[in-house]
Amino acid sequence: MQVDAGIKLRHLTAFLEIARRLSLTEAAAALSVTQPAISRTLKELEERLGVTLMERGRAGVALTAEGEIFRHYASLSVAALRQGIDGLEQAAMGGETLIRIGALPSVAASVIPRAVALYLERGQGATLDIVTGPNGHLLDQLRTGALEAVIGRLGNPEAMQGLSFVQLYSEQVSLVVRPGHPLLAQPDLARLPDYIVLYPSAAAAIRPLVERLVVANGIGRLPRRVETVSNAFGRAFVRSSDAVWIISQGVVANDLAEGTLAELPVDTRITLGPVGLSTRAEEAGSPDLLRFVGALRAAVRSARGDLLVDPAT
Repeated sequence: MQVDAGIKLRHLTAFLEIARRLSLTEAAAALSVTQPAISRTLKELEERLGVTLMERGRAGVALTAEGEIFRHYASLSVAALRQGIDGLEQAAMGGETLIRIGALPSVAASVIPRAVALYLERGQGATLDIVTGPNGHLLDQLRTGALEAVIGRLGNPEAMQGLSFVQLYSEQVSLVVRPGHPLLAQPDLARLPDYIVLYPSAAAAIRPLVERLVVANGIGRLPRRVETVSNAFGRAFVRSSDAVWIISQGVVANDLAEGTLAELPVDTRITLGPVGLSTRAEEAGSPDLLRFVGALRAAVRSARGDLLVDPAT
């Protein structure tokens, strides 16, 4: 195969964004370019490689077998480039090392503070940059090298391509309300449609689990459903209303302990799922990252009374 050497970063960036979203329109919007422009960029890349990477159709785009292979190596290439840029930036700052860690809000409010405290107590010198956001977005950032690791829920198979996952503990969702809420005296999921319900948005990692819970309990339409991933909004709204907030236990663990929120005593075991560490599959990780992972594991072990911990952790 004769490959044109004129492949540029913009080609890889466009291709990876299209591959992630499987939509030229959505990828163009994410990169702030027009759809014709991103289509031309993809066509240029295919011409330089001499293969078809994607099949276009009315339903969007789909990766070809060659496209799947190229996505793997394109992701590694972009990640390596980002690491090189980070290395130059750190050298310009006098050698200061920066570790960028992605964390779902549930772990950012529970396990991560303990891990960071342990890491700093041990006197490690790297600066930590803790980034929160939706699980899919964080995993995309990990794949392209913007993050070194992500602590959160196990992503779906498509989101985990090129990544490895090690389970640390298990977590389920909670239904939380203000203290004194009427449902606390008579907890019944069948009455959920009578209240405003704060519901995880489509991008949230727990959304499929919550939908499973709703279906399993025979709950139909929620007429006053508000979809949100904002924990600040959730806390403020639930404390000042009779709304019910469906959220990961880790997000509200401190609120429940302090008594500012109350958990409905209903069975949500069907939402139990693994929480763990995601990293790029073919990288061992820097020494500083491995030291942070050690602190993270110690933090999980110290929280055994509060978490459903994997015995192998």
